[in-house]
Amino acid sequence: MDERFAPRSHEDIVRIVEDHPLAWLISRDFQATPLPLLAKTDASGSIVSLLGHFARRNPHVAALQADPDALILFQGPQGYISPRLVSNPTWAPTWNYAVLRFEVTVEFVPDETDAAVRCLAAHLERERRNPWRVQELGSRYGQLLPHIIAFRAHVHAMRATFKLGQDEERATFDEIVAGLDNSPLGQLMSEQGKVSRR
Repeated sequence: MDERFAPRSHEDIVRIVEDHPLAWLISRDFQATPLPLLAKTDASGSIVSLLGHFARRNPHVAALQADPDALILFQGPQGYISPRLVSNPTWAPTWNYAVLRFEVTVEFVPDETDAAVRCLAAHLERERRNPWRVQELGSRYGQLLPHIIAFRAHVHAMRATFKLGQDEERATFDEIVAGLDNSPLGQLMSEQGKVSRR
């Protein structure tokens, strides 16, 4: 991996998962399911597992029970960067992005299903003034719970690529960030651009 495109810290990686929790979970038989996931970290801040849940009727459950090794892919802010954003007439277009790739082993944890659902709902509702809680479903929650199953995806390897203009000249980089007009991609570029640059 090009070291120029490495994130600055574990916190940058965790924030991608927190802000963009919908990931693709892909098993070795190429079944793929999009699922929102929560990161669990160790004392150093590294992601050691990802918590989520499946609908039990999803055939991907049986596939992962038979072979639990999988990939999980997250996509953070991304977008096309047009030459119209810069003053250099010879500058070519590119695509900037932040992506994460985890190699995992999936462990189904049915006893944690209730806690996993509650944690996910609390996370996704965290910025609302009046957050929704699963208790509001009343008796229906007890009817729904048997139809889902929680899992922990234990991380064996991780690769993060934050291609965010680190290879650009400072003047060009600044023009791109200004042209992105405070979008999520522009904000992330600006944050990552605070590290030392050539």
